Amino acid sequence: MSNKKKIDADYTSSAVDRAGRKSTLSMFMVMLGFTFFSASMWVGQNLAAGLNFNGFIWALLLGGLILAAYTGSLGFIGAESGLSLDMLARKSFGTKGSWLPSAMISFTQIGWFGVGLAMFAIPVAKELMNLTVTPDTMPWQGYLLVLIAGILMTGSAYYGIKSLTIISYIAVPAVAILGTVAMVLAVKRGDLGLVEQFNVGTKDLGIIAGAGLVVGSFVSGGTATPNFTRFAKSAKVGLWTTVIAFFIGNSLMFFFGAVSSIYVDGNDIFEVMLHLNLFYLAVLVLGLNIWTTNDNALYSAGLGLSNIFGLSKKTMVLISGLIGTVAAVWLYWNFCGWLNILNCTLPPVGIVLIIDYFVNRKSYLDGSKDEKAVNWFAVAGVVLGAVVANLVHWGFPAINGMVVAAICYCIGRFVCRQA
Repeated sequence: MSNKKKIDADYTSSAVDRAGRKSTLSMFMVMLGFTFFSASMWVGQNLAAGLNFNGFIWALLLGGLILAAYTGSLGFIGAESGLSLDMLARKSFGTKGSWLPSAMISFTQIGWFGVGLAMFAIPVAKELMNLTVTPDTMPWQGYLLVLIAGILMTGSAYYGIKSLTIISYIAVPAVAILGTVAMVLAVKRGDLGLVEQFNVGTKDLGIIAGAGLVVGSFVSGGTATPNFTRFAKSAKVGLWTTVIAFFIGNSLMFFFGAVSSIYVDGNDIFEVMLHLNLFYLAVLVLGLNIWTTNDNALYSAGLGLSNIFGLSKKTMVLISGLIGTVAAVWLYWNFCGWLNILNCTLPPVGIVLIIDYFVNRKSYLDGSKDEKAVNWFAVAGVVLGAVVANLVHWGFPAINGMVVAAICYCIGRFVCRQA
């Protein structure tokens, strides 16, 4: 019998070593697939309804810069340290204090996983199977679609980063190319050009408010960036693949949603493709688009719950996938509003990780960083930051929450130094 220790290919509780690092192209595909988030197309619909074309572009650029700075910092940290979000949290929040950010990311990502399953099953059941679907009625065929999608997406998350990479290599080019072609065809068949069509209607959304929607679209999911960039070859690769992927991926999703809204009165590229009679391609694009985000979400949930309960990532992925699949339809109809509230709770976690890492960078890299049981100031910062982000509506909610969390953390650091 071999005495060799079984290798954890996902480095659940340790830093990724050099042997575990992936190619730059693989990291780019994984991060780009991560940003292919169907709910971002809903944001594109709102942006198109409230902004003309110039305002839309400026909102994308401003919001994209803020989002890129946040996720890029986390991408750099994950790649340089080789540590997941949860392992970084153990050092900044404490071994037991890290349970709070782990629980928050897991709960949120399981919720979005379930919503994603229903976002696939419900449109397919309604549009392609001609079934009636309401908040009170879901035919058995719809539940079957949820089950099949849940099994497939849970399976890819179960097999970890290798499986996530394979799915991304397949899905990213397919979604980007087919979605872009459909968008161009929709514009060509319309009565007005893209810029002119954007200008139709009442435009009552400011650029700052639009940028806030851009930031809010993926700032919560972006907090999990270290879970993936820790496999990058270097810190620079982790940084630039994240920044470029977020700009390209988010922009595509917003454009898909905007074009759908202004040309076919829909909210995603699925409806555009249906309008163009591309039925089977529509199902393919919808499924792949959701898959690339859902398996990443479930992977992050598995890592987070593994940190809390001490069980393997694979076990927690299966449990998370089961919960998300069973609750998918209910989550879709009842939980989207709550998930949007929870989105504001995660940026305070990210800013604490960023500040703690850069003020203690040397000790992170040489492994000498102390892990106390609970860093109460970091915990308080997240709680207060989440409250402020949800209750204060001035400016950018996510940034408001990050500022409060950063202040609490810095006060705690000062107090501890004076003690």
